[in-house]
Amino acid sequence: MSLGKNISRRRNELGWTQELLAEKMDVSFQTVSLWELDESLPATQKLEHLAEVLNVRLDRLFSETENSWEYRDRIFDAEHMHTFLKSAAAVKGYTQTLAALDRIREWHAGQMRKNNRGEATVPYVTHPLTLACQALAMRIDTDDVLAALLLHDAVEDCDIRPDELPAGETVRKAVSLVSYNTYSGPKSEIKATYYANILTDPLACLVKCMDRCNNLSEMAIGFSTEKMKTYITETEKYVLPVLKKLKECPEYNDAAWQLQYQIVSYLEIYKRLV
Repeated sequence: MSLGKNISRRRNELGWTQELLAEKMDVSFQTVSLWELDESLPATQKLEHLAEVLNVRLDRLFSETENSWEYRDRIFDAEHMHTFLKSAAAVKGYTQTLAALDRIREWHAGQMRKNNRGEATVPYVTHPLTLACQALAMRIDTDDVLAALLLHDAVEDCDIRPDELPAGETVRKAVSLVSYNTYSGPKSEIKATYYANILTDPLACLVKCMDRCNNLSEMAIGFSTEKMKTYITETEKYVLPVLKKLKECPEYNDAAWQLQYQIVSYLEIYKRLV
């Protein structure tokens, strides 16, 4: 396919009009129309920005072939995961997990995460539910672990205080440690302190590693090129040492091996994409 047809195809995949793409590129819609008709080419200095706006690799804009793959917004259904976790927690008598399941539905109601096209269409609650299901699959499903994973974004994203979490002190401490807004100052200034504090708590280490693994697998593909580069750098500088610390915890050693495999694999894939 020509450059113009690739621009048009990707714009339509995103559900954008020519006017919207023109606005994002700071050009007229007539200019976009001429690009798509192959009657003119974007200026060289605009090509990389165009690829970033369309959330596609630059080389894909010049690809001669078109794939027919179906892109999934999410892998699992939130309602099904909620029911599955509630049944498992009831059988095990996990009171913190049961309370957390009820609260996160309320607290994260209306919040959305971006899909792989950069559109906010995925219910946010899918994220903590996925982490808890992953813990079940890895057989590290204690009440503290499941509750901490379910509640890990409540303080940072839902304006909930740690002492309001429906859980004991172990879970409250871990959630507090992984919540940026329990620290004073901009993220860039407190990042080193944030990660150093996480290293002091095994449960917080687990939550952070599982959170980053899920973000790399389901959210990062929607990042801009520059955001992706920053995310790769942060993960290697700060998260991999947390993962190394996690491997020293006997109860999480097997899980840490699986998380290392997944996180490092994603990093190597994204390095090649950017």
